[in-house]
Amino acid sequence: MKSLFGTDGIRAEAGQFPLDPSTVKSIGYSLARHLSDAQSRPKIVIGRDTRESGGWIEHALTSGATEGGAECHSAGVITTPGVAYLTTTLPADAGVVISASHNPFQDNGIKIFSPTGQKISEAVEKQIEQDVFLAQTDNQALVPDQIVDSSLEFEAALTDRYFNFLAEEIGRGLSLSGLSLVIDCANGASFNIAPRLFQKLGARVIAINCEPDGRNINLNCGSLHIAALQKRVLAEKADLGVAFDGDADRSLFVDECGDYVDGDGALWVLAKNLQDHNHLQGNVVVATVMSNLGLEVALRSRNIRLIRADVGDKYVLDELLRVRGSLGGEQSGHVIMPSLSLAGDGMITALCLLRSLTEANQSLSLLLDGLEHYPQTLVNVRVREKTPFADMPVVQKAVAEVEERLSAHGRLLLRYSGTERLARVMIEGRSQEEIEYFAAQIASAISQEIGV
Repeated sequence: MKSLFGTDGIRAEAGQFPLDPSTVKSIGYSLARHLSDAQSRPKIVIGRDTRESGGWIEHALTSGATEGGAECHSAGVITTPGVAYLTTTLPADAGVVISASHNPFQDNGIKIFSPTGQKISEAVEKQIEQDVFLAQTDNQALVPDQIVDSSLEFEAALTDRYFNFLAEEIGRGLSLSGLSLVIDCANGASFNIAPRLFQKLGARVIAINCEPDGRNINLNCGSLHIAALQKRVLAEKADLGVAFDGDADRSLFVDECGDYVDGDGALWVLAKNLQDHNHLQGNVVVATVMSNLGLEVALRSRNIRLIRADVGDKYVLDELLRVRGSLGGEQSGHVIMPSLSLAGDGMITALCLLRSLTEANQSLSLLLDGLEHYPQTLVNVRVREKTPFADMPVVQKAVAEVEERLSAHGRLLLRYSGTERLARVMIEGRSQEEIEYFAAQIASAISQEIGV
């Protein structure tokens, strides 16, 4: 059976399967039926980002879920971690986010959270997939169309609930007075929360890309396009720049010198702060196989062990819970601190980073001292099939030669994309020129075996 759910929910072009109206209704109906029991109607809270397709997708999903017996509450435009928080605290039986994160506006997606604030289990995902494909085989939607009411007043109350959690619990005792921040909201879900959050805590805030029109989400802005934020930080002589993605579950930074700071940099600063307060459980940090070797070396200098998980925040969280860790994340800006939230939350990450700055009374550039990024290259190879790398002699020969030459001063990672027919070759080492040469060798071997 084909799979609808990837590592971060369902994602596709809006209007196309599985994000066409009838299939979205089937997803909502199936979710409600799997949540329901004989005792009560399941409660589902739903939020969305600023894409123009978000409204009708929410309508279709709510229609299906209501027909399936659920009681649905709309939080309107809100961040992904905002929905995770509301799911846990309302409480609700599930939370649904309609967002495609950093993708362009044409795409959208569906992420589903359990009452713990974690993504739903793979078992429930499989049950929903079975229902959807059964309905597709029958050539009919599981539910009829119906009108669903939404209260703007109730949406605002839910948003305020999440805002107060950030400002009064995560931000308790944090004063940003005297700091200047440039906040890039990517014309996404954080546009109506992030600027006033940092202002409430005392910062001078210059907010950019806070005028969503349904089509400009992530368009030359946000976490995928840092250059404009870097220029603005320098022009404003700001202390820090923060860039969110479309649903604000991750954040990336620019220091006062205009230099880009990725998720590895944030993990380094946060790990030191937690360790200084004896809050770094087990002296471990969980990252992914994509995190730079330099982070591992820097953490080792403070007797902190780096544990690597597969790419995807759900895998980082699984490993954090397994080892009972207190900090984990991805190079792309997802950071998870389980004691605060089981969902990656870009605004929580930013607040904790700012707390590190204020407690140390140092700039971000100074707090990054000790972290040296090893040169890294990533090459994508389009393939016709995803044959195990171990089953391709030409590839194995090239890999063995490169690993011998890298010795203990570099790292090689081969993996397939989870969503596309791509093989990814990632190499780190001491010389950019050398690793690019090595990556080209391996990419050529992959193309020879299974290239298109």
